[in-house]
Amino acid sequence: QVQLVESGGGSVQAGGSLRLSCAASGDTYYSRNCMGWFRQTPGKEREVVAGINSRGRTTYYADFVKGRFTISQDNAENTVYLQMNSLKPADAGMYYCATDPRWPNCLRTESLYWGQGTQVTVSS
Repeated sequence: QVQLVESGGGSVQAGGSLRLSCAASGDTYYSRNCMGWFRQTPGKEREVVAGINSRGRTTYYADFVKGRFTISQDNAENTVYLQMNSLKPADAGMYYCATDPRWPNCLRTESLYWGQGTQVTVSS
C-alpha cells in the first residue's frame, strides 16, 4: 500500500517558478522504481509531465516542459520534486503524482497509485 501527498502548488505570475513535492509513505519500494507527475485541466485528459526512476537514474520529460521543468528525488527516495521554471499560463492545472512498481508504468494513466493533486495557477 502506498499513500501519495502532493504539496507546493499555488498562484504565480508568468515567468515565475514553483516547486511541487510528492511525499510517499507506506511501501516505498514503488517510489524507488517509478514516480511520475501528471497535469489535468478542465475538459482535457490527464497528461504526463515528467517521471523518474532513481535506481536507474532515468528521467522522462514531456516535450512541452523540456528545458523548463526538472524532476528529482531526495536521498531517501521517498519524496519526488518537480521544479517548474519559466511558467506559462498553459502550465496551469491540477498536478498529480503517481507511482507504480515498474518503470515506466508511472508515466501512464493506468498507474497503480495516485495522490489527490495540487493546484497550479499561472497569471499572465
